[in-house]
Amino acid sequence: MLNPGTIVALSTPPGLGAIAVLRLSGPQALEIVTPFFKTKGVNSLTEIPANKNTFGRIETKDGELLDEVMLCVFRAPASYTGEDVLEISCHGSPYIIQEMIQLFVNQGAQLAQPGEFTLRAFLNKKMDLSQAEAVADLIASETTAAHQIAVQQMRGGYSKEMESLRQQLLDFASLIALELDFSEEDVEFADRHQLLELLRLLEEKINRLAASFSYGSVLKDGVPVVIAGKPNAGKSSLLNALLNEDKAIVSAIEGTTRDSIEDTLVIDGVLFRFIDTAGLRQTTDEIEAIGVNKALEHLKKARVVLYIFDMQTASPATLTDEIKSLQAADSQIFLIGNKLDLVAPEGCTPFQSLAQHHPLTFLSTTNPIQIEQLKQQLARLIGQTKNHSSIVISNLRHFNALKQALQAIIATREGIENGLTEDLVSIDLREAINYLGEVTGVVTTEDLLGNVFANFCIGK
Repeated sequence: MLNPGTIVALSTPPGLGAIAVLRLSGPQALEIVTPFFKTKGVNSLTEIPANKNTFGRIETKDGELLDEVMLCVFRAPASYTGEDVLEISCHGSPYIIQEMIQLFVNQGAQLAQPGEFTLRAFLNKKMDLSQAEAVADLIASETTAAHQIAVQQMRGGYSKEMESLRQQLLDFASLIALELDFSEEDVEFADRHQLLELLRLLEEKINRLAASFSYGSVLKDGVPVVIAGKPNAGKSSLLNALLNEDKAIVSAIEGTTRDSIEDTLVIDGVLFRFIDTAGLRQTTDEIEAIGVNKALEHLKKARVVLYIFDMQTASPATLTDEIKSLQAADSQIFLIGNKLDLVAPEGCTPFQSLAQHHPLTFLSTTNPIQIEQLKQQLARLIGQTKNHSSIVISNLRHFNALKQALQAIIATREGIENGLTEDLVSIDLREAINYLGEVTGVVTTEDLLGNVFANFCIGK
């Protein structure tokens, strides 16, 4: 999969800008750029000290000035990829960038594929696979929470945990393999009680890690929050109040919102993706019915449902039936009694019983203080889903590998408890070891690497 040559790519976003950075990596990186880089007293880039910016000019083969640049050399193995790396900071003109890349390609460089710099770092053991994936997550992070998870994973704490679990299984697998070699002597090198104890401990640890995915995925991708309710309950008014802008049309006419309206908001470092939907009701209006069906589809995928009701017209009995009809398997329903400013002080009392099953608050969408309190309640609601593990899983590939490893560990434990022979037990044990190895990249296939690095941007 790895191209052994020298690669080149633009590492900053394409388009006009003050500065652009080109990156080369590979055995001929210095040799390729040397004919074009001119600076006083230097005949070859091998003479330039590493890790220091050097001012110079990039000239064409005909000696025409292309741009004045800053060039930095990172020598193998002390570089991001583990190879010789050059980074050239030039002016962000698309013409300059294209001409410069073409010079280097004509000299023998090859255009980098998505994620190829980080792939080389992984293959040269500068980082493991989970750390490489964390690089992409770090680039894509939009909030404090997503950034913290990516940094934690990139530092390798998660990798060490995975490798520790895997190594313990490997030690026992080696002893069981030894027993198979001496099967005729009927000896036991692996203490079955110790192995069962280890397997139970691993089950507990992996379950805890897998449970953190629910929390980690919302921090990484954002919390999908659907605003639902009957027509004229105040859904669009709530969206506008949360975003502090007139995003959705507000009208006293029922059925005004016929399509879903989406926008995002960061609350306490967590990204929330709010979706305002059509009012839930039976309708003969064909277009409104499409909007209602869309609302029901969004409800199935929601992490949080803000179910808003008009305190002047709703009743606890009808609300209970409405909530049952939209409860999704993984969603948390948050009840909001709206139009608090239009009801008497005792108007909240009939609805208090609903708080036994779902979070409940009362507000007016026109009251900024109450809207701010709702935001903080949402942040706390998401914070409650965090488990006690110091490591949080946010990658779906890791989550699936952990689930499969857990199934193999459970099969191994049950096999030992049921007295299966060493050769059958070792099959499940090796499977668990392989799945744990997939997380960090100790066990890889070309398809796996292709899927991981295809999601990277070019130049990283």
